[in-house]
Amino acid sequence: MPSFPSLMRTPRLFALALFTLAAARSPAEEAAYQPQLFQSLKLVYEDKFDGGTINADFWEVRQNTTWAIRDGVLHGDQSTKEFQAKKVAEGDKAHAGFKPVIWLKKVPENFVCAMRVRYDAKAFQKGFPLLDLGHHIHTINFAEKATTLTIKKDVEKLTLEKPLFTLNEWHEVVIELKKGSLLLQIDGVKHVFESKNIDMTGQAQIDFKAIDLGTCQIDHIKLWEGK
Repeated sequence: MPSFPSLMRTPRLFALALFTLAAARSPAEEAAYQPQLFQSLKLVYEDKFDGGTINADFWEVRQNTTWAIRDGVLHGDQSTKEFQAKKVAEGDKAHAGFKPVIWLKKVPENFVCAMRVRYDAKAFQKGFPLLDLGHHIHTINFAEKATTLTIKKDVEKLTLEKPLFTLNEWHEVVIELKKGSLLLQIDGVKHVFESKNIDMTGQAQIDFKAIDLGTCQIDHIKLWEGK
C-alpha cells in the first residue's frame, strides 16, 4: 500500500483514504446528539442488540409476550395461545398479551431517548400503537392522521397532525422530557409539548405497546440523563 506521503501527492487516493477512515469511526467518535431541552447529557444505557440475550437490568417483558433478539434487532410478538385463552377465561382480555408489550426501565426523571422503532400490523387499532413515558403518565398514541399526547389518562390531551408514525416502516424516534416540556421527534420532524402536567417524578420507565396480533421491533437505543 502506498505510504501516507505518497497518498498526499495523489488527490484521488488521498480522498479515498479519508473516506475509509471516516467510515471506520466508532459510534463514540461520531457527532453526539445535541439536545434541545438540556445543556448536557450523561449516557445511561445503549444497546445495539448485537448479543443474544435481552438485558434484564433495563428491559421487562410484560403480559407473557414473546421477545427475542434476532439479527441485531429486538423483536416483540404476541403471547402464546394458551396464555391468551387463560386470561380471556379469567375475564382479563386487556392483559392477555395479544399485543407485544415491554418496558424500558431505569429511565431518569429528566431524559433523552433515541432509537429506531417499527410497529407492524394490518391497520392501526384505536389507541395503539403507543409509547408510555411513565406508566399511563404521558401516553403517545400513533394513528394514521394524528399523533396524540394524553397525560395521566384524562388530565390533558394534545393532538397533532405531525409528526406522524406510520406502520410497517422503520422510524428514527427521539424523545426529550423534563418537567413542563416534552419533545417528540420522528424522522427529523419535531414538536415540543408544553404543559405544567408533564412530569416524570416517581416514574422510571418507557412502555412499548403494539397492536393486537401485530409486532414491535426496536433497534439501537440510547438513553441519557439530561442536565
